[in-house]
Amino acid sequence: MSEFDFTALFSEDYLYFYEPHLTPERNEREVNLIWNLLQLQAGMTVLDLACGHGRIANLLAQRGCSVTGLDATPLFLEKARQEAQVGINVEYIQGDMRSLPWTEHFDCIINWFTAFGYFDDEDNRQVLAEAYRALKPGGKLLIELLNLYRILKEFRADAVTERDSNYQIDRIRFDVCTNRTYAERTVIRDGQVRRMNYFVRHFTFTELQEWLLQMGFQEVQGYGNDGELLTLDSRRMIVLAIK
Repeated sequence: MSEFDFTALFSEDYLYFYEPHLTPERNEREVNLIWNLLQLQAGMTVLDLACGHGRIANLLAQRGCSVTGLDATPLFLEKARQEAQVGINVEYIQGDMRSLPWTEHFDCIINWFTAFGYFDDEDNRQVLAEAYRALKPGGKLLIELLNLYRILKEFRADAVTERDSNYQIDRIRFDVCTNRTYAERTVIRDGQVRRMNYFVRHFTFTELQEWLLQMGFQEVQGYGNDGELLTLDSRRMIVLAIK
């Protein structure tokens, strides 16, 4: 397995190139979807696992949930704290999703925007086991990631993102033996060139469902974009597991 340059990937460059896509309107729409799928209510305890810069966690807290955000990247956590509006209180913690410090603590756990599948399979399973342990009985885990069937249908070996004459270039290969995409990323920004490697493990619904049931979850449901029926053409896959 090739290296995953976590520090280089999850940097200010990452935020810079994704910022035009992660609009306030999109954030609000996704929080509405999360709220409905999890049947959230004010006062519920929620963990945003791999919370990034807090675009989901802060909005959930604004609606009255008791929110904790965990991420491995200090830069993202600092931005999350800065962007929390006055009176919005989220407990942001730097940590590793493979080792959570809670047992039967949360009503719901969210893992959003393809924040699962960054490790070898043993550690990917460990993430699910830790989430299971951190949930109260009856608690729910919600994972949102790319739909493998759509990836395969539209696979391209190159992806280029441009913003203000700056470029993010990915050269991608798909390994059919592991269901991973491996990417070599080159960022050309403000006259500087940076290179890094990363990979993502992708899943069919049935495979991830089986993993979750093995962890002890009682029920696993699958959805496509916006909570609709999951199909071959769904760009995203949303998996809801109930403890």
